[in-house]
Amino acid sequence: MKKNHTKFWFYFKKNKLALFGLFLILIILFIAIFAHFIAPYNPFETNIAEKFCPPSKKHLLGTDNLGRDVLSRMLYGAKISLLVGFFAVSISICIGIIIGSISGFYGGIVDTILMRFVDMMLCFPTFFLILTVVALIGPSIVNVMVVIGATSWMGTARLVRAEFLSLKEREFVQAAKILGVSDKRIIFCHILPNALAPVIVSATLGIASAILVEAGLSFLGFGVQPPKPSWGNILTEGRIYIFDAWWLTFFPGMAILFAVLSFNLLGEGLRDVLDPRLRGR
Repeated sequence: MKKNHTKFWFYFKKNKLALFGLFLILIILFIAIFAHFIAPYNPFETNIAEKFCPPSKKHLLGTDNLGRDVLSRMLYGAKISLLVGFFAVSISICIGIIIGSISGFYGGIVDTILMRFVDMMLCFPTFFLILTVVALIGPSIVNVMVVIGATSWMGTARLVRAEFLSLKEREFVQAAKILGVSDKRIIFCHILPNALAPVIVSATLGIASAILVEAGLSFLGFGVQPPKPSWGNILTEGRIYIFDAWWLTFFPGMAILFAVLSFNLLGEGLRDVLDPRLRGR
């Protein structure tokens, strides 16, 4: 196990872009975890006398239309945006693993039914499906996380199915069947641990996608609702004043850009390391 970890790090550290992505993610995670201590002001405190103050020593990223400190709201927004990303991906990965495992392991009619269901889900434009469901059940942070997770598992299911179709014919699986090991144990203890590499890559890239979807929903008013700050609703609040207070759109936009970029860079790096065919590129 130690040898595998050493080998993984040997290949991973050669990818400078992936290291840069990991560095950015660690910074964002640190900010999200310690936002309460880092924020210079209460992100919910209004001060009309200081509204639309440009970036200065007192307010490093300026203030908004209610005089709230943009930096403090950005720091708290990192916590909510990452929370949505991680929980939504956790939900989608769990659903995808269960459906992909059952489909790949049992095959036959079970595989056909489940894969046609996956194809049917893929026919719907994902963002508009999410938008419709959120509009019906009401916007909130919990609803956003659940809906994004429940509508973005299809790629994971296909990846897991493909791995199971290959792994279930291996000798160690056949030996487990001969010994009378239950299907549940074979799936979760023997095959699944060997099929997680592409799932890890998919999860990393999925977090970036979930952050973008949340930002898009919040921008349209169907995501995290004010006064709770997220990068998306900070951005949508600032779009009205884009010509008078440029910092209200520039800074949350850059935060979303760097967060998505960092997870994409890390995901691409993990894919290169975990797939032996790509290590020599």
